[in-house]
Amino acid sequence: MPRPALRPLRVAILPHAARPVLLALCLLLASCTVAGTSAPRQSRRPPNVLLIVADDLGFGELSCYGQRIIKTPAIDRLAREGVRFTAGYAAAPVCAPSRASMLTGLHAGHSPIRDNRELKPEGQQPLPAGTVTLAGLLRDRGYATALVGKWGLGMPGSEGDPLRHGFDFFYGYHCQRHAHNHYPTFLRRNDAVEHLEGNTPGNRVGAVYAPDRFLDETEAFIRGSADRPFFVMFATTVPHAALQVPEDSLRPWVGAIEDAPYDGRQGYLPHPAPHAAYAAMVSRLDRDVGRLLDLLDELEVADDTLVVFTSDNGPTHGRVGGADSAFFESAAGLRGLKGSLHEGGIRVPLLARLPGVTARNATVDHPVSHIDLMPTILDLAGPSSDDAERRVDGVSLVGLLSEGRAPTRATPLYWEFPGYGGQQAVRMGDLKAIRKDLSRGGGHLELYDLATDPAESRDLADSMPEEVGRARSMMRESRTRSATFPFPSLDR
Repeated sequence: MPRPALRPLRVAILPHAARPVLLALCLLLASCTVAGTSAPRQSRRPPNVLLIVADDLGFGELSCYGQRIIKTPAIDRLAREGVRFTAGYAAAPVCAPSRASMLTGLHAGHSPIRDNRELKPEGQQPLPAGTVTLAGLLRDRGYATALVGKWGLGMPGSEGDPLRHGFDFFYGYHCQRHAHNHYPTFLRRNDAVEHLEGNTPGNRVGAVYAPDRFLDETEAFIRGSADRPFFVMFATTVPHAALQVPEDSLRPWVGAIEDAPYDGRQGYLPHPAPHAAYAAMVSRLDRDVGRLLDLLDELEVADDTLVVFTSDNGPTHGRVGGADSAFFESAAGLRGLKGSLHEGGIRVPLLARLPGVTARNATVDHPVSHIDLMPTILDLAGPSSDDAERRVDGVSLVGLLSEGRAPTRATPLYWEFPGYGGQQAVRMGDLKAIRKDLSRGGGHLELYDLATDPAESRDLADSMPEEVGRARSMMRESRTRSATFPFPSLDR
């Protein structure tokens, strides 16, 4: 039987234990070092930023979010030493638009990238030239900037190349499709192709595991950036299919959990032990996070580094590629998976740690989004005369991270997605409205109270006509048309 979904907490920010008792203390003593809070951070320079983005990792796939099979001690350490969000949202239910929103602070009604769109031979719809990005604004502030892993926002040499959007260094995959093989024959280092000897197309294993190379390159960049603050977006490709992982990580899981071979009929490579492979991929991701945290400790920069961990969207649907979201309870009982604007498709793990700013061992249930990362990081990095950075849909979460002060939003948390039949959603406090099948003539508005029904099982639309009308108005007002990603049923 699926476990019940995590119910949103009613408090704003407090330690995992003794929440009701300590809430008053957390708010009253926010400027002092007590359980659940931290003293104001005194830093000689803007903080380093390490943004770790997993690929298709579900809300329930970490032990700090209730995972029962896979243990993730390194990521759990972030939760103990920082803030764990229980209502953290991806900006989109699939890869490219979610990552674009992280970098622009724009939700899907304003973002230049609103869906996945593959372009041959190697890439997706490019992020337009001149787009204001988090990486570019940080580089203007003197940061060393790097994107390691998966890009998915433009072909090599196109206007969407990461080197044209604020990154000093790029290593990895430009193309999502290319990233479906974790043992590729090549990766790209800035403008050059780097061939990987010993990797053969179509083989489940090879000589060079791309995620391992991403870890190496990230460590090298951090070590080489001691003279100025750095921003690294570590965009690993696990646990996205195909199910591929080195034998040293796979071996402990084979025979340890229930399993049956995956034949490859639902896409990607077959695997003799898909459950073991998936668990091993998540475990190896956790190991990589641990190594990065250890590196920050070794270099004595942990106290000056904001570490954010999240996933680009919810866990994959069905048994595509051999992944089994039902077996691992990857969505933690929430409705929907990747590609859906129901909670399971967009609610994601979100952890943040910056000693002296973020509360320690704290849980935040206030809804936040990937679009908030850009204004939060810029707030911590310090003021700038560039007004463009303020034209975003996200809000700074610094007050929420440190003192439990919920931010005031000028625009609601809004999603639209022309894929998977066409969908639209908005969150209004505890209420969430969603419309589906818009491209197929549908569009009935469903309304859910997430405080009492996080699994979105009881549609309240018929009993709350005023809220339905408010939601429809918000949906109309929260978007602009996109010539690149037309949405005919909404554009009319």
